[in-house]
Amino acid sequence: MNEFKQSFKKNGLGIVLMVLASLQTALGQMFWKMANGEFNGALILGFFLYFLGAVFMIIAFRFGSLSVLHPLLSIGYVFALFLGSLVLQETITESNLLGTLFIMIGAALIGGGDHD
Repeated sequence: MNEFKQSFKKNGLGIVLMVLASLQTALGQMFWKMANGEFNGALILGFFLYFLGAVFMIIAFRFGSLSVLHPLLSIGYVFALFLGSLVLQETITESNLLGTLFIMIGAALIGGGDHD
């Protein structure tokens, strides 16, 4: 557990920025879905949010190790699952929840330790 605390201390800002990047890209993709294949405000907002997520990602890599930060991009799948359910009224199945749990555990295990 001490390894996780040290990794978070060393990579904290990068971790926060990477989680924000994952949220922004998931929101961007949700708005693309809401645009329904048409060129409209939702599509433009989706491109902007996705771009913002990419900017956060680029900045995040300045504040942490690649091996810690990059696995955190998978958190975007978690955000997408819950955004799809809450905003788009998509159904979450037990296998969706189990897969999401595995993603969260995997991101923590892979990205949780920074070995110098």
